[in-house]
Amino acid sequence: MKLKKIRESVVNKRVLLVTEGTYPYNYGGVSSWSHTLCNLTKRVDYIIYALNAHYEEKPKYSIHTNVKDIIQVPLWASYDLCDIMNYGYSYKHIVNKKKNTNNISIQYYFLKPFEIFVSNLVGNDRDLDKLEQSIYELWEYFEKYDFDITLKHQLVWKEFKKIIEESSNNPDELVISDLAFSLQYISKLLLPLAIPIPKVDIVHITLAGLPILPALIAKKQYNASIMATEHGVFIRENMINISSSSMSFFVKNFIIKSSESICRLAYTKADLVTSVSKFNTKWEFRYGLDEERSKVIYNGVDENRFNIGEKPDHLKNIPTVVAIARIFALKDIITMIKTCEYVANQIPSVRFIVYGDKKADLDYVEECETLIAKLNLKENFILAGHHSQPNKAFLEGDISILTSISEGFPYTVIESMSCGVPVVGTDVGGVAEAITEKTGFVCKPKDYRTLGDRVVYLLNNHDIRKHMGIESRKRVLENFTLDKIIQSYEETYEKLTPKKSPAKKLTPFY
Repeated sequence: MKLKKIRESVVNKRVLLVTEGTYPYNYGGVSSWSHTLCNLTKRVDYIIYALNAHYEEKPKYSIHTNVKDIIQVPLWASYDLCDIMNYGYSYKHIVNKKKNTNNISIQYYFLKPFEIFVSNLVGNDRDLDKLEQSIYELWEYFEKYDFDITLKHQLVWKEFKKIIEESSNNPDELVISDLAFSLQYISKLLLPLAIPIPKVDIVHITLAGLPILPALIAKKQYNASIMATEHGVFIRENMINISSSSMSFFVKNFIIKSSESICRLAYTKADLVTSVSKFNTKWEFRYGLDEERSKVIYNGVDENRFNIGEKPDHLKNIPTVVAIARIFALKDIITMIKTCEYVANQIPSVRFIVYGDKKADLDYVEECETLIAKLNLKENFILAGHHSQPNKAFLEGDISILTSISEGFPYTVIESMSCGVPVVGTDVGGVAEAITEKTGFVCKPKDYRTLGDRVVYLLNNHDIRKHMGIESRKRVLENFTLDKIIQSYEETYEKLTPKKSPAKKLTPFY
């Protein structure tokens, strides 16, 4: 009996880690965090549930043995996913679902929960409990009937059009192309409900957005706990992205309303929401999270890998500013380029080297390259692409820079600090929680003149720069090491692991 109890006590927890557009198929801060979590957390078996825009051939990361499976869901694929993805369904089951899907099944079993879902997602009188219940009912429907046939059916189009027209103040002004795109957007939200969820103890979602849908199904089906970790505050960043896009006002409003509803659902239904900075909690509380279910766990850095070292010989006589950032709008590389021009007017030999993925937003990359050429900065500002060894990349700089307009608790800041390289950064997210007056400078976003003044000051003052580097390293060792962070997640998983109980029976909705 004792031996049996010991064996039971060491059974690994099963965690479904739900990512969106990040790990393991794209680089970035959330991916680094996910990779670290999967590699170092003990007594946990991970299943990665990756929501991607399109199908990815292979991961960009080396997958640790802690990861037992990867489920990929390409949301914007133009084909039936079951044609190329193996989700465990038999061919007979897939065929039967298609055969069973017709006017009658859609009319009697789909349209009502669909109407409740859409109305409480984007309507004027949204109810989170009704929204949640409709998600369960739609999931039950997709267990028996085909997703693609249903969402492309004329009955669904007519129902969706009717819902939007009835909730609109000016139905005559609605544009068909906007309605068509919005229905397509809804279908992408619902797609995870058509994908089977493995049995797990905990669902760990990496943002308070779409990942909450598969998490709710796992909670209903297996009594799994839901844990959300916010990195850059999904709803805030989504609002920034959508507001600055070229989409019509109707589509922008539709997506923002949808995002707000899904975000509130995540914050109110999660058992725990961890944040990588205190800054995030202000937004979370505003959207429905209560303090009892909130916890801050800062990001951590491998202090042995990111260590103080020598600047490379070929850069020793060149004043150098390093940045590691994906080239897209939230990183505000445009402001970084303007900062470089401002600095170059005082230190003509300065060099800004930016390491980061240039495929995230090709139009934005082109905008950056055009500005670099216009300002005659080709010798001063270099978009160097992805660097596989960021610990060595930081050592190329006398200082590092971050010009983002939105962040969570950026790895690049604490990685640079761990290398003894002081940071000039913008006051977004948890940046000011990492950088103190002893370790660097924090400036207002988009204020390239102040950013430039701080860069010039540090480049011209070797002793102050060196002292700040020493203090930066010290601050990381005291607060942001990996062992502290991993221990926090292990303890959190332990508390969230539900007691073993039979799975709940779902009550049919028809």
